[in-house]
Amino acid sequence: MDKLSNYFRGTVEEMRYNVTWPTATELQKSAGLVLVGSLIFAIVVGVMDVSFESLLKAFYNSFR
Repeated sequence: MDKLSNYFRGTVEEMRYNVTWPTATELQKSAGLVLVGSLIFAIVVGVMDVSFESLLKAFYNSFR
């Protein structure tokens, strides 16, 4: 149990004194970048989905 409490004590100390936390402005910029990247990725995947769907429908309809 002593090892576990030392681990948590060390973790708290590390987070308090050794971690460099970003400013609010840096967090906003990073969040905006993640949002834009996620939207672009979602659009690309959506376009690929629609494209593959139409290609597969055309392929399946060619055997009717």
